[in-house]
Amino acid sequence: MAQQLPIAFNEVTNLVTLGVSSESIKIGTCSMESEKFITACETVNGAGQVAIVDLTAGNTVTKQRMSAEAAIMNPVSKVIALRAGQQLQIFNLDLRAKMKSHAMAVPVQYWRWITPNNIALVTAESVFHWSIEGDAAPVKVFDRNAAMLEGTQIINYQVSRDGKWCLLVGICAGPAGPAGPTINGNMQLYSTEKQVSQMLQGHAGAFALINIPGRDPAQVLCFEQKKPDQPAQIFIMEVGRDKNAPGGVFRVTPQNIPVPADAANDFPVAMVASRKHDILYMITKMGYLYLFDIFTGKPIYRARVTQDTVFAAAEQPSSGGILGITSRKGQVLHIALNEQNLVPYIIGTLRDQELALQLATRLNLSGADDIYVSQFNTLMASGDVAGAARLAATSPRGLLRTPDTIRRFQQVPGQPGQPQPVFQYFSVLLENGKLNAQESIELAGPVIQQGKVQMIEKWITEDKLEYSEQLGDLLSKADINLALTVYLRANIPEKAISCFMQKGEFDKIVAYASKVGYRCDYSFMLQNIVRSNPPGAVEFAKKLVNNESGQLLDTNTITEIFLQANLLREATAFLLDALKNNRKEEGFLQTRLLEINLLGGSPQVADAILGNNMFSHYDKARIGRLCEQAGLAQRALENYSDLADVKRVLQNAQGVNPEFIVNYFGSLSQEASLEVIKELLSRNIRQNLQLVVQVATKYSDPLGPQNLIKLFEEYKSFEGLFYYLGAIVNNSQLPLVHIKYIEAAAKMQQFKEVERVCRDSTVYDPLEVKKFLMDAKLPDPRPLIHVCDRFDFVDEMTAYLYSNNLLKYVEVYAVKVSPQKTPMVVGKLLDLDCPEDFVRNLLNQVGQMCPSLELVEQAERRNRLRLLQPWLEARVAQGNTEPAVHNAIGKIYISLNKDPMSFLQNNQFYEPRVIGAYCEKLDPHLAFVAYKHARGECDKELVKVTQENGLFKDLARYLVEKQDIELWKSVLKPEGFEVGQEEPPSRRYLLDQVVQTALPETKNPDEVSTTVRAFMECDLPGELIELLERIVLQGSDFAKHKSLQNLLILTAIRGGYKEKVMEYINRLDNFDGPDIAKIAASEEYELYEEALTIYVKFGKRTKGDEQVEHHVAAIGVIVDLIRDLDRGKEFAERVNIAPVWSKLARAQLDAQLVTDSITSYIKAKDPSDYLLVINAAHNIDNYADLVPYLKMARKDIKEAALDTELIYALARTRKLAELEEFVSAPNVAKIDVTGERCFDEGLFEAAKILFQNINNNAKLALCYVNLEQYREAVDAATKANSISTWKEVNAACVRAQEFRLANICGLHIIIQPDHLLELINLYERVGRPTELMQMLEQGLGLDNAHSGIFTELGILYSKYQPNKLMEHIKIFWSRCNVVKLLRACEKALLWNETVFLYKEDGQHDAAVKTMVEHSVAFSQDLFLDCVVKVRNPEVHYRAITFFVKQHPIQLARLLQVLVPFLDHARVVHLLRKNDAIPLAVEYLKSVQKENLTAVNEALNEYFIIEEDYESLRSSIDDYDNFDQIYLAQKVERHELLEFRRIAAYIYKKNKRFAQSVQLSKEDRMYKDAINTAAESEDVEISEELLRFFVSVHDKACFAATLFTCYDLIKPDVAIELAWRNGYTDYVMPYIIQYTRLLHEKVKAIDERTAPKKEVDHSAEAAAAAVALGGGLLGLGGNLMIGDVGGYGGYDAGYADPYAQQQYGGYGAPQGYGGYGASQGYY
Repeated sequence: MAQQLPIAFNEVTNLVTLGVSSESIKIGTCSMESEKFITACETVNGAGQVAIVDLTAGNTVTKQRMSAEAAIMNPVSKVIALRAGQQLQIFNLDLRAKMKSHAMAVPVQYWRWITPNNIALVTAESVFHWSIEGDAAPVKVFDRNAAMLEGTQIINYQVSRDGKWCLLVGICAGPAGPAGPTINGNMQLYSTEKQVSQMLQGHAGAFALINIPGRDPAQVLCFEQKKPDQPAQIFIMEVGRDKNAPGGVFRVTPQNIPVPADAANDFPVAMVASRKHDILYMITKMGYLYLFDIFTGKPIYRARVTQDTVFAAAEQPSSGGILGITSRKGQVLHIALNEQNLVPYIIGTLRDQELALQLATRLNLSGADDIYVSQFNTLMASGDVAGAARLAATSPRGLLRTPDTIRRFQQVPGQPGQPQPVFQYFSVLLENGKLNAQESIELAGPVIQQGKVQMIEKWITEDKLEYSEQLGDLLSKADINLALTVYLRANIPEKAISCFMQKGEFDKIVAYASKVGYRCDYSFMLQNIVRSNPPGAVEFAKKLVNNESGQLLDTNTITEIFLQANLLREATAFLLDALKNNRKEEGFLQTRLLEINLLGGSPQVADAILGNNMFSHYDKARIGRLCEQAGLAQRALENYSDLADVKRVLQNAQGVNPEFIVNYFGSLSQEASLEVIKELLSRNIRQNLQLVVQVATKYSDPLGPQNLIKLFEEYKSFEGLFYYLGAIVNNSQLPLVHIKYIEAAAKMQQFKEVERVCRDSTVYDPLEVKKFLMDAKLPDPRPLIHVCDRFDFVDEMTAYLYSNNLLKYVEVYAVKVSPQKTPMVVGKLLDLDCPEDFVRNLLNQVGQMCPSLELVEQAERRNRLRLLQPWLEARVAQGNTEPAVHNAIGKIYISLNKDPMSFLQNNQFYEPRVIGAYCEKLDPHLAFVAYKHARGECDKELVKVTQENGLFKDLARYLVEKQDIELWKSVLKPEGFEVGQEEPPSRRYLLDQVVQTALPETKNPDEVSTTVRAFMECDLPGELIELLERIVLQGSDFAKHKSLQNLLILTAIRGGYKEKVMEYINRLDNFDGPDIAKIAASEEYELYEEALTIYVKFGKRTKGDEQVEHHVAAIGVIVDLIRDLDRGKEFAERVNIAPVWSKLARAQLDAQLVTDSITSYIKAKDPSDYLLVINAAHNIDNYADLVPYLKMARKDIKEAALDTELIYALARTRKLAELEEFVSAPNVAKIDVTGERCFDEGLFEAAKILFQNINNNAKLALCYVNLEQYREAVDAATKANSISTWKEVNAACVRAQEFRLANICGLHIIIQPDHLLELINLYERVGRPTELMQMLEQGLGLDNAHSGIFTELGILYSKYQPNKLMEHIKIFWSRCNVVKLLRACEKALLWNETVFLYKEDGQHDAAVKTMVEHSVAFSQDLFLDCVVKVRNPEVHYRAITFFVKQHPIQLARLLQVLVPFLDHARVVHLLRKNDAIPLAVEYLKSVQKENLTAVNEALNEYFIIEEDYESLRSSIDDYDNFDQIYLAQKVERHELLEFRRIAAYIYKKNKRFAQSVQLSKEDRMYKDAINTAAESEDVEISEELLRFFVSVHDKACFAATLFTCYDLIKPDVAIELAWRNGYTDYVMPYIIQYTRLLHEKVKAIDERTAPKKEVDHSAEAAAAAVALGGGLLGLGGNLMIGDVGGYGGYDAGYADPYAQQQYGGYGAPQGYGGYGASQGYY
């Protein structure tokens, strides 16, 4: 029956085994949106993750770290939507990117993907659709109906494929019924177009799109309706269609759902419509599966497929089935139609032939073939041609669409006025689809005969026919185009190509042949086309050579075909196309193409081909010669490469375009080009000069300007050289080109060009050009002037012009060309002793354009500076400010002593450094004045000149006025001077002048300050003190200056004059005391008393905060620096201010005077250092003094540390009453921390008070434990309800032997799996297993008891009370950790319990092994129950061995049970090994039907041993798979006759007839021997047996042999033996039979060879029947004369052949009568 089920059911995978937590496999956290993915939201170690199972990739599991409460995968792609609270996010897992997110205003109760791009979101009141595209937020579609709001759980939401209808499904609790609580279902159907809703009563629904014949597809709604007190029904109706629409509205009559009796309150949870089969799948909460046909609504199948709830289901389009997930267990189930069994099931089980036919037709299924054939025959018999045609057309798998059907329609006579039945049949077929090949041919024949080819064309256009060669052949006679279409679609290439040729579409032949891979004789085809259609042949040839897969015909062959037909034009057109790729291997053909046209009278074609540069691989030398012969000189030049050929053509190329010749030189090598140019110049230089210049100009760089210049010069063609170089000079970078152009232009009298190049060119060699121009002495010296000016040959130019009396050009050059170089001209003129008047005149003309500095240098170098005085004064008068001018005029005035002091002091434009250096030797004071005029830029020179010349007073005044520290340093500490060296006299002189003259004269405080700072930075403390005492102490204007007083004191401090510091402090009043005190008290100087004096002095002079600050600083010096705490205490009592006491307290604290420090802090009322005070008190364990300090501190500071330490101090001082009062009052103490601290230090009473205050019952319980108050500890632990607390209290109670209290604690511990083992170890260590087991036994009844309790109790039973273990595991094995408990049982050697656990856990292999290894645990029924369920087949064989050795009597039962699982050959080997074959005979007989060699041989041996020849014979007959020869040899010498007969029988079966006959003869089993000889069909064996019977004088057997071996014994042998031995009577029947047959044979031959005559056909038929049926001698078998008893009754005369014991067994002993009774032959 299982094979007839209409569904295929299997488990695809199991989510739990894939690693998905079973807790997450439920509705809400686990989802399956399609057949591709399953998602589950898990929590692992407090962190969220999403498990994704890819069902299409081998059920691979990917776990993503995502915190989400729900996740759904996109049905088609790796896009996941996550929901956490009201936050929604969409991620693309492939791109690892977030696509979209949205925060909902209200929580989402249900969601799912409705399309690959949209998610439906159901909230408490509304339904939204959210698109993953764009940034749009969810859009509300409709509001939930009131009936779908309160108390309703949404379990599904569906949207129709057209998006116009939505179905929201929800369930809610209903009233209790007779069968228990019920679940009501409500569905809200919403139309998006009309925006209205309709409520339906039901639990599940789905949309489906079905194809209805004769109209457009229908959008139907399928749903289950369940009204109170009414049976559940399935409704299927079309939605959204107007009732007046064509075809009407599809609607199915509601069908009752066949709900089983035990599922009265069951309800559907999933409904899926199969798109492939149009079958509706419905699964209920109890696991029932229902199948309905959508077109009829009829139920097809119902079965309970699972005991668990399927909470998620999805369609699997590939199989047309569905996938479902079971809650918690995680089974992924696949359910689909079994197409092979569906129709037989409906017919056989449902007995609904109509439904079976509909499904078979619609789904094209098998199983209803007989019904179709029967109905077809009925319709045909009733004359319903149309109905029969429709039935045949819609028959599944084309069952009735056969040639036989066509013939039957053809045989039906037509009705007047109606189409022929066969045409009606074809019409129905065409309406329903496409005709097959035979139908197409049968329809096309009559249509073509009627001339209605257009109908066939229409059918071909609509693809209604199946294309075949026969159909094309029919159409080829009527319409070649249609025939071509058929041939093409039927893939008949040879006939398709024939059609192309008939139509003249030669260009399509190659493409088609290449496409279908057909090989044609293209050469023959082309030859035919050439003769009939040359243009078409060209196109065909092009296709042949341009085929994508390679040339189909050699190009040369095609060319020859065209040339043989003298089609030069066509050959040219073909070759031009074939050679367009210009391949190297086609060079011969390129040459051939050009030859065809050059020699064939079409040189213009060759000229065009060459002009287009189409080819480059032809024989250029040959084509060049042919072009020259044809008058194509230009083409000849293009193809010639030999220089002699080129020269020859150029000599006769007057008509060739010069432009081409010029371009042609570009193809020649450098040497060849120069050779040709030389040839042109040597032949006719005048005629060819222009051409040569053009060539030289264009190819100047390739040919090399040097070579070309040399060539022109060789033929003295300066004209050509001029024009050539003139064309390239502007772009050339070769100096030779420029110099040669200058020379050529000069020779051609082109002086303007000479000047231009000299002026503009930057390439030529100036020396060479200058030399040429000077030697050429051109009339116009301007080119030379330009060269000399550009390349600074001014001196040479001036000398050239001066020596040639060209002074006019000197003036022009200096005034107009280059005034900036006038100084060089003037210098050269002075060197040439030119008159001074000319020089002055020249300078006056140039004026201010002449560079002053260079001019002065030129004149000063030649000691002619005074020559420039007029020009310089003129420049000054014009307002010239150039330093060079004023320097020069100053030097002149100083040398002439023309009021130099006025000039130095008043002139602002001269350079002091220059004039000063000039004056140093003339007058040092003038040099000082000049340097001073530089305003600091010449300080170094000023210092040097003053020191060298003793001008110290001027230097001192300058230094004081200048106020430049760096200058002071350079003077007071010059470079190279080191500390410790002897002071140079110049510095002493300078210091005296500063102190005595410069400073007393100044009234500027800044100058004084700068001077003092300079002394400081130069590290001159002695000099500085001397200076400051002069200023401060001797009554100067700056005596009261604060900075100077500060400086004096600081200098004394830092300069080592400490003895003066106290004096300065007492004498001076206007200084910065605190700052100086800090410096004095620093570690560097340690002037503590001076610092204290300053603080005390300033403390007396100040009031308020400043006074306090000074007192604090003073106490700081006393306690921190002088370190005299007694003096500090005395100072603090004298001033008596809080900051001083605080400072003193801190110092006392640092000195470990904690008590004094606390006293000082209290006097200061300073709690700021409370942390330090607390630490110090802790260090000396002085909490008594700490308490009043902390109380003082709490008045100003509200810090947790203060309150915490106060509590701890009270605890340490045992002031528990005060402590309890304090913690009861408001405070900010960290009581929990303090409590822990007290607890750690053993202050349990104080800790108890603190923990009671903060309700820390966990710690309070431990305090009670340490105080040995166990009852109170248990009460506190109960309030704490912490596992760690329970453990500690339990341990304490156990140690105190308070087991009743310990039991209370233990019951709270054992429910925590992680702590159970620790508790057990504790009890076992103290030796109290009994109390432990009692506690665990009590724990079994706890609501939250886990498997660990049951497991550990079992383990304890195995150790201490094994008699209780079996009872325990029988009741609770399912709640135990079987693996762990098994180990304990094995360790305790409790094998019965071990076997039981193995069996219940499904480890049947281990259970069997245990019973095998430990016989004490063996139970036959249990063993047999387990052994059939083992997975390892080796266990089976081990069990067999065990039974053979331990329980041999029961072996047969074991083998009987294991038959389906065993390798029987291996079992036989095992039995042989243990000598146990007799124990397993029944088993061997039961499996012998499999005809295995080992089994057969084992049984045969057993039968031989048992001498059971009947069973052995039966075994040999029924099962032949064994070594038969070996068996025959084994029994042929057996003492029992029957076994020897079996050996003969075996030999006969194996075609060893001689051995069989010999063995039968030896045992006198003659009948066996005769039958064996007859069966052998061996003449020799038969005749030898016949002679044997003659030799033993057995006449009856002689006659029997003749009868049985009639066909094998020759007549002459039989007659001779009978005649010789007197057996004539016994041979006579044989002779009669032989004569009769011989006569009939001769008669038949005579009749066959007789002349033909008219005979009755019936007689001939009868004769033929006799000839065929009667059989000829040796061909037709052992035919006797009639059905008589004689030979024909042979078998009746024998008894059972194996029952014969002697000769008489053949029949009657009287011999011959044994052949029959008394009938004989007559």
